[in-house]
Amino acid sequence: MFERFHQESRQAVTLAQENARRLRHDRCGTEHILLGLLDQRSCMVTRVLAGHGLDYERAYRAVVRLTPVRRATALDAEALETIGIDLSAIRERVEAAFGPGSLDRDPVTTRNGLRSGRHIPFTPQAKKALELSLRETLALKQKGIRDGHLLLGILREGRGLGSRVITDAGIDTGALRREIVAELGQDQGGASRA
Repeated sequence: MFERFHQESRQAVTLAQENARRLRHDRCGTEHILLGLLDQRSCMVTRVLAGHGLDYERAYRAVVRLTPVRRATALDAEALETIGIDLSAIRERVEAAFGPGSLDRDPVTTRNGLRSGRHIPFTPQAKKALELSLRETLALKQKGIRDGHLLLGILREGRGLGSRVITDAGIDTGALRREIVAELGQDQGGASRA
C-alpha cells in the first residue's frame, strides 16, 4: 500500500514514528499520524487544521496530556544505587561498546519477541486509519494517497486518539471532512504527482 503514498504522506508516516519515539510510546497510533501530518509545515492538512485552531504544538500537548509517560526519576536512580547499581557507569559502558547515544532510542518488541530500536508497530486503530485512507482515495477516484486522505482515514476510523485530539480541539469533524474533500478535489485538478 505504501507505494501509493505521495511524498507528504510517506513523510507523515516517518514523522509519526519519530513522534512516537519522542513520546517514548511503544506503539504508533492515530495520534502519531496526526502529529506526523502537522509536523510538516507546508502540507495542506497543516494549513486546514491551523485554520481551525489546531497546530502541531497544541496537538502535541493534547497527546502528552491524554497519554502520560512514565519517565525514570531521581528516586528510581537512588533506589537502584541502594542495591549497588550505578546508572551512569552502566551508560558509560554501553556507550563505549555500542556508541554514543545508543541508549537514547527506546527499543520496541517485534512480532517475534525481539527488541528493536527501529520500526515501532502500528496500533490496530492506526492500521485501520491507513487502510481507510486508501479507501478514501479510491472513493474519491484519485490515484495516490495524499496527506488529506490520511486525515480522512483518521476521521473515518473515529475511535483513535488522533480523532479525539481533533474533537477535543472543538473542531466539527463533518465540516473538516467536507473541507478536506474539497481541497483534495482542487489539488487533483492541476497535479499528477506520484
